[in-house]
Amino acid sequence: MSCKRYPAKMKNFALIGVAGYIAPRHLKAIKETGNHLVAAIDKFDSVGILDSYFPEASFFTDFERFDRHVELLRRKGGEKGRKTEGRNNEENEEAIHYVSVCSPNYLHDAHIRFGLRVGANVICEKPLVLNPWNIDALGEIEAETGKMVYNIFQLRLHPSIIALKKQISEAPSDKIYDIDLTYITSRGNWYYTSWKGDISKSGGIATNIGVHFYDMLTWIFGQVKENIVHVASHDRIAGYLKLDKANVRYFLSINEETLPAEARAAGRKTYRLLEMNGNAIEFSEGFTDLHTESYRQILAGKGFPLSEANTSVQLVHDIRHATPIGLKGNYHPYAKLPGSRHPFERVQ
Repeated sequence: MSCKRYPAKMKNFALIGVAGYIAPRHLKAIKETGNHLVAAIDKFDSVGILDSYFPEASFFTDFERFDRHVELLRRKGGEKGRKTEGRNNEENEEAIHYVSVCSPNYLHDAHIRFGLRVGANVICEKPLVLNPWNIDALGEIEAETGKMVYNIFQLRLHPSIIALKKQISEAPSDKIYDIDLTYITSRGNWYYTSWKGDISKSGGIATNIGVHFYDMLTWIFGQVKENIVHVASHDRIAGYLKLDKANVRYFLSINEETLPAEARAAGRKTYRLLEMNGNAIEFSEGFTDLHTESYRQILAGKGFPLSEANTSVQLVHDIRHATPIGLKGNYHPYAKLPGSRHPFERVQ
């Protein structure tokens, strides 16, 4: 990929959504790559986590004040005689060089646009956006500003996944694999009150907890030829994907009751299994520690650009709008598990 390489010196970051679940991984990545968090924003003010990483960072709960602060930093550098052509922050030591977006899914598009328009490159959590047409529009703003949008696709950097991709690429080109993906991550009733329980804001289960798995599978096994949804509800989704080199059955759930008996007996709240032709592929270890490596790749000019999100964003969009066909055809065994009542349904 073609991308400008920056000199090895400290970069200034701003982080949108610093009170969220995923933000600590970004704070850690900014710190461990030797860079500096200048400003952060969240409408919630429970952000004591900043004390562990960047206690000197300016914090805002109002976006208007955050916007003004970022703009003032850009202009402050210009007043000191540093190069600030247009909104190019590259040579401006005061300005924000990168904006990290960790806000709710439905706000990613707007916050990416903000980062580009203030002259910064943008690093965005998954899913990049909810709708595939948003990617094209962001591409136009990239071209206008000369800045880049980078995806966090941490699974592409996992050693086990890299090894699997190499194995598949070196195998006969006509070989087709049978894949079962099972991912259960328990969530309580709070989930349905939060934005995550609103499909218009989160994109639903497939988007919110599955998009990085879909990206991984299509990255390794090729493009989608067929997409069938068997079961879709507030707490789970199961379906079948025919890819260039694989037949994939998947089951994603946030319901603790769908955990295998052995997982529940061990007190585990999460279960993750990827099987290929009946053999388990282990990638649980290190799964949550890849953000720092993602940042290193981006800062070295090797990050995953905007266009890399096309396949997974289109796929989760299609899953979200599909009509489930029920238990027909080649479905994941867990699709047969009994459903659960939505916590907000009225008991008759």
